[in-house]
Amino acid sequence: MSMKKAVRMKKGIKKFGRQIEIQIFALAGVMYLLLFSVIPMFGIVLAFKSYKITSGIQGIFSSDWVGLKYFKEFFTDYRFGELLRNTIAISTLKMVFAFPIPIFLAILISECHNKPFKRLIQTASYLPNFVSWVLVYGISSALLSQNSGVINQLLVKLGVVSQGIPFLTDPGYFWGTTVVLSIWKSSGWWAIIFLAAISGIDSTLYEAASIDGAGRLKRIWHITLPGIKGSIVTVLILSIGSFLGGGMVGSNFEQSFLMGNTVNNATSEIIQTYAFKMGMAQGRFSYATAVDLVQSVISIVLVIISNQVAKKVSGEGLF
Repeated sequence: MSMKKAVRMKKGIKKFGRQIEIQIFALAGVMYLLLFSVIPMFGIVLAFKSYKITSGIQGIFSSDWVGLKYFKEFFTDYRFGELLRNTIAISTLKMVFAFPIPIFLAILISECHNKPFKRLIQTASYLPNFVSWVLVYGISSALLSQNSGVINQLLVKLGVVSQGIPFLTDPGYFWGTTVVLSIWKSSGWWAIIFLAAISGIDSTLYEAASIDGAGRLKRIWHITLPGIKGSIVTVLILSIGSFLGGGMVGSNFEQSFLMGNTVNNATSEIIQTYAFKMGMAQGRFSYATAVDLVQSVISIVLVIISNQVAKKVSGEGLF
């Protein structure tokens, strides 16, 4: 080993020693990713094998290769069109209606100058994020149940409707109900990101704009929105990447699994719940892996495409 390499290594060891707490913290994150994100990816091989749970772990290696058999089976399944339609429809509705609301909410909160009221609104808006979807389903049942729901009882008493509306059972109401619940649950949490970006904008820009006669709306349009463009693009790319899973406003799987039933199945069943039922209920783990892999590949493609489009349109991207 040359003298220069020895000196460089010695400096590196000293630097590592000075940053030992940070290095341990980073190592914990790396280990978490390895254990729960990287190593489990080996299970993808099941999508190309005829695996049975009775063969145990050894079966992962000893099962026969079947190639693209399960992919062909999924694409030719009589429910494939319905599953794809439901998944894309729910995700698109969430993207269109739920994505702008956290931005709008963050701007409203930042423009509020009454500090106690501002804190109250901010706290009330992001607290639902900590409520599990199981509890959200319980709340929605108490509010939206056709016969005993508070909202339906109120509508009947006010004479708005003659009988309760089947929000939770009618297939026609499922998509709208899930989108509204997702917005209520997640908008306040995502607004924190945009609030942080707004707080980083130079306040002298607003003062100069006010002196020049710019009103509040013009200041928002010409200063606030351009100032948080980077955050908007980043969140948008991440949302498109998880588009089929629900994007930025919650898991399609949890909502569809909890709120779906035999009555609204035509609009509530999505690719994720279908894969879960195939794997856990019917024990077809190879087939379920293939179905999930299709969704994962589509998500990766969407991330790459959205990043390239964002770079060309706004000049900013995630990578």
